[in-house]
Amino acid sequence: MQIETPIKTVAILGAGLIGCSWAAMFAASGRRIHLYDSHTDAGAKFAEFWEAVKDTLGEIGLKKTTTAPEWLVFNSAADAVAGADFVQECIPERLGAKRQLYAEIEPALQPGTVVATSSSGLKLSDLQSGWLDPRNLIIAHPFNPPHIIPLVELYGNDATMPEALSIARTLYESSGKKTITLKREIMGHVANRLQAALWREAIHLVAEDVVSVRDVDTAISAGPGMRWAVMGPHMLLNLGGGPAGIRAYCEQFRESYALWWEDLGKPELTQETIGKLIDGLKEEIGSRDYDALRKERDAKLVALLSAINKVDAGHSEIAAA
Repeated sequence: MQIETPIKTVAILGAGLIGCSWAAMFAASGRRIHLYDSHTDAGAKFAEFWEAVKDTLGEIGLKKTTTAPEWLVFNSAADAVAGADFVQECIPERLGAKRQLYAEIEPALQPGTVVATSSSGLKLSDLQSGWLDPRNLIIAHPFNPPHIIPLVELYGNDATMPEALSIARTLYESSGKKTITLKREIMGHVANRLQAALWREAIHLVAEDVVSVRDVDTAISAGPGMRWAVMGPHMLLNLGGGPAGIRAYCEQFRESYALWWEDLGKPELTQETIGKLIDGLKEEIGSRDYDALRKERDAKLVALLSAINKVDAGHSEIAAA
C-alpha cells in the first residue's frame, strides 16, 4: 500500500553500504536524493550500487527503477541538507564524528526537517548533545540491507518534536518499510539485542564443540528462522499452545525453559573462538565469493518477501470482501 507523504527530497549523509542502500530505496520510491560523503568517490559508489540493485528494487514493488534516479552529490553536509525535506544520517558509529556532523548541519536545516540517524547502538540521549536544539533528531535504525529488509526501528524522547516520529513513519511506510517504535531508550535497540542473544548461543555451541558452524546455521535457516520470517516468537508460541494459546504453552514448558535458560552459554570472542568461526565458515562458504553470497542472500530475501506479500494481499482481499 502506498501512503502519501509530502517528502520529495531526502539527504543521505554517508555513502557507505548502508547509506547507498537507503539512497537506492528512496530513489526507487520516486524521491530526489542529495548525497554527501567525506570521500570524493561517493557519486561513483552510489551509481555502481544503483546498477547492482535496481532490478531487485523493482521485484519488491518499488517501481521507479526503469530510469536513472534523480540525485545530486554535494561537497558539504550543510549544502546537502539545505534543500532536503528529510535527512537520513549514515556515517560510521563514532559519537564524536556524529556530534561534529550535527553541529555542521543544524544551521542549514529547513524548519521542522527530521534528521534520522541509522545508528545501531549509540543512544539518542548521547547523540542529542551534539545539537543546540535536538528536537529534529530521531533514531531510525534499519536492518541490513535496508533496501530489502522492511524493518526500521524508531525512537524519540521527550526532547524530540512530537511530530517527528509520525513524519518518519509515514515516509518509511510509503517506501514499503515496516516500523516499530521503542517506548524507552535501551542499548542496541530491539532487533540487534534479539540477534545478539541468538548469536551468543550459536557461538557457544560452536566453541563448546556441540555442533559445526555449518550445522548451527542450518539449524536456524531450516528451522525456527523460517517460522520467524512469517510470525514473531510470541505469536508462533501462541500457536504452539494450541487453541488455549500462549498460556497453555507457558504452563507446559516453563520448567523446560527455566533449565534451558540456566544452561545457556556466555562465550567471549577470544582469538581461539574467532578462529573456530572463520574455519567453520570456510567450509560453509566453499568457492563462493562475497558478491556471490550477497546475490544469493538478496535473491532469497526477495523471493521470501514476494511470497509473504502475495499471502498478505490475499488476506486483505478476503477482509475487504
